[in-house]
Parts: sequence; structure tokens; C-alpha cells
Amino acid sequence: MTDGRCLCGALRYQIDGPFVDMVHCHCSMCRKHHGAPFATWAVAPLSGFRWVGDTSTLASYKSSEKGHREFCQVCGSVAPLLDEAIGLAIAPAGNLVDDPGIRPTKHMFVASKAAWYAITDALPQHDEYPAEFGMPSTPREPVAVTPGVTQGSCLCGDVAYEISTAPLRMFFCHCSRCRQGNSAEHCANVFYKAEGFRWTRGADQVQNYKLPDAQYFGTAFCKRCGSAVPRVSVERNVAVVPAGSLDSEPGIAPAAHIFVGSKAPWTDIGDMIPQFAEMPPRR
Repeated sequence: MTDGRCLCGALRYQIDGPFVDMVHCHCSMCRKHHGAPFATWAVAPLSGFRWVGDTSTLASYKSSEKGHREFCQVCGSVAPLLDEAIGLAIAPAGNLVDDPGIRPTKHMFVASKAAWYAITDALPQHDEYPAEFGMPSTPREPVAVTPGVTQGSCLCGDVAYEISTAPLRMFFCHCSRCRQGNSAEHCANVFYKAEGFRWTRGADQVQNYKLPDAQYFGTAFCKRCGSAVPRVSVERNVAVVPAGSLDSEPGIAPAAHIFVGSKAPWTDIGDMIPQFAEMPPRR
């Protein structure tokens, strides 16, 4: 039995039975929705899935002609996709509390991957869906950007922003809060000064969630589609931008993997970026 939950705990579920696959997806829709470099999906028979308790906070957004995205309306965590047509429960691996007992088998949609992310493992790579999936791809037109301006948006396009200042730093974070908040293997956050950040569209559509027992940690997401968007603190003069939400390049390379002491059991870090069990030492 494998337990899963969203960041705030309003949505909880259990998956009974063996997982049949785990896949890293680099498509632009997954990157947008999770705000991460890629999404990791753990796949199991639908017959073994069950919700535990209330599901009143579950929301759905129709992301394409045949696709939809589920998320928690309170904290923005991505929720499992339950596909009755193929009899599968497709769960965001970042929200699994327990080790699912399976490891990633492939990367898909690598033709759409973020330019700033490098795949360093030896897993098979597919430009779109693997042939054995028997599924057509759903192309998504790239968002137009203004040269010289850092811009980003949510999946549905209701929320958009731009940044006029240079990035301060970029981290890959493996802490359990980021994994649950972004529903991903790890998050990728770019830090900018808040004074250079502005919403260009949909500021009133941004939902913020503050984790009760945390000093600063929280999430921000689009109310309509659930996509992760920047968290802005005027008091601390910082804008924390989920790199997957960017439409332009971040202008900086990842400086470190942080909180690797909390990384998912199925995560294998193969790059040469420095690693820290928690935060890197202050300079």
C-alpha cells in the first residue's frame, strides 16, 4: 500500500498493488503545471486506487482536447489522473509519501524539454510519447516573448508576469515540501529581487498558500489551471520563480542541489552540480 497526499493534506489517497511504470515527462504542459524541470508520473492499475476522505478541494482544468489536469484548490498540488478508458491511475510521484517500489524507466517529450535542464542518466529518451503508449501528441504553441525581458505565465494563460532585474541564484530543491508543493521529483526555483517583478496579467487569479508550520514556505498557483506561479515577498524583497513557469530563459544556471538529504528514494542525481544535505553554507 502506497500513500499519497497534497501539500496541505486536504487530498489523500492510497494505491494498493504494484506500480507498472514511472516516467519523466518533459512536455511544456507538464513543466508549466508543475513549475518544475519535468513531471514524474507513477502509473498503477486504477482498480487499486482509492481516495481517503473528502475530495471537495479537487479541481480540474481541461488542458487540451483530450487532456485534463487535476489539482488541490487549497495548496495547488497536482492530483492523480484517473483514466477509466485505459484503467490506470497516473499519480505525480512527488506526492507519494511512501517508496512506490519502482524506479523511472524513461524520459518522454525530450524534444520539448527546458533548455536549461540537462538529462544526465542513461534512461531511454523519446521525443514524444513512446511508441508502446499508442497515443498521439498534443502540440502546444510556444508563448511569444519579448527579447531581453524575462517573462513567464501559467498553463491556461490567465496569469503572466515579467522581471526586469537579473537573477540572483537558482537551486534544485529536493526537500519534501517542494516535492509535494510542485508534485515533482524536485523543484527548480530562480530567485529575483521583488522590486523588478510585476504581474502583467491576472494578479487577482493568483492563489497563495502558506504552510502553517513553516516560517516562509508556501506556494502560489493559478486559480483556474492550478499551475505553479511565482511567490512574491515585498518584505523580504524576493520573488521565488518556479523555473517551469518561465517562457524565456532564466539567465542563470543552477548553483546547487539542496536538501538532498530529503530527496526521493527513486531520485538519482547524475550531474556535476554541487550537492548539499540541506542549505549551502552562507557566504
